[in-house]
Amino acid sequence: MNHNIKKGQQKLKNSFMNMKALTYDDILLVPQYSDIESRSHIDLRTKLSRNYGLLTPYVASCMDTVCDSRMAIKMMELGGVGCIHRFMTIEEQSNEVTKVKKFMYDNRMMEKWKIDDDWHTNIPQIPIMAAIGVSEDDIKRATKLVECGANVLLIDVAHGHHKNVKLMLGKLFSIIPQHIDIIAGNISTLKSAVALCEWGVDGFRVGIGGGSLCTTRVQTGHGIPNITSIINCVTTNTMMSNIPVMADGGIRNSGDIAKALAVGAECVMLGSLLAGTKESPGNIVERLDGSLYKRYRGSASLETKSAHNQSTKHIEGESTTIPFKGSVSYIVEKLNDGLKSALSYSGCRTIKEFNKNAEWVEITNSGMLESKPHLL
Repeated sequence: MNHNIKKGQQKLKNSFMNMKALTYDDILLVPQYSDIESRSHIDLRTKLSRNYGLLTPYVASCMDTVCDSRMAIKMMELGGVGCIHRFMTIEEQSNEVTKVKKFMYDNRMMEKWKIDDDWHTNIPQIPIMAAIGVSEDDIKRATKLVECGANVLLIDVAHGHHKNVKLMLGKLFSIIPQHIDIIAGNISTLKSAVALCEWGVDGFRVGIGGGSLCTTRVQTGHGIPNITSIINCVTTNTMMSNIPVMADGGIRNSGDIAKALAVGAECVMLGSLLAGTKESPGNIVERLDGSLYKRYRGSASLETKSAHNQSTKHIEGESTTIPFKGSVSYIVEKLNDGLKSALSYSGCRTIKEFNKNAEWVEITNSGMLESKPHLL
């Protein structure tokens, strides 16, 4: 470990004793001088991983009620990416990846994305993303997914700073082609980010226990609020290498996305915002009063584990219903509008500028209340 890493870790360790950990409602972004005359001048292109980019910074979460091939295809059309969940057989998940790849070529998506070296070098094609675990079967899963067209794999575990993740990465690097990027997480600390960097990952998924249906912090007492988690992991990039950070959990609106990007994340993983849409897996159910809804469940919930014949001994998630929202296109359009306005308020034309130049302040509870509609 080099001197800069040790110095950074010691500095962070010394500050932890007196440090308050912050989440989205604890900060506001500071308006700055802007000469941007139209939101159409804002460019939302960003990085997903070391070698793959996005036109918009949204990743559909790898939950079984959020993303299968249908959501992944729609996210591709909208400039983002969908991470196809792993709660199915290897054959079923591989078939889902095949559908996404076929859509990409049949609809000439490469031309629509207009990927070129002026934007991001070394991008062989549009990202097709799928989740895996850390079991021996997941080696077979990863191999099959890559054969079917996946070029970004997410090691999808609750605690990414773990021996099993390290071992899995070592096995994967010995069998998969070099152009395949591997993102791992979840993590929340500088120490975990340094470790994953040393283990060779191409991207971090950041955030432990902040998801809307996650009960990890309640069940285990562990976790770090998400703004501080992002800052911790972004710190790695000032000491080692430029590994993109994906913020995951607790994001409710475009303002939260803006805050995540402002403190250094390159993209965000979305669950509840995309659940309940036409493209999310699951049936639309009509209640007696005529209202429509869909199921939404955490990956570690009793409902999810029971549905996929997994052990129900350790439960760290809940399940609920979500009002039907229509197409995800409408959701992403609104997120784009809000995010472009956010960049404009900071005088930034790109997410890269926003990462570098955005300023923020910590606010009080009164400031948080004032920030929301409060008509008396």
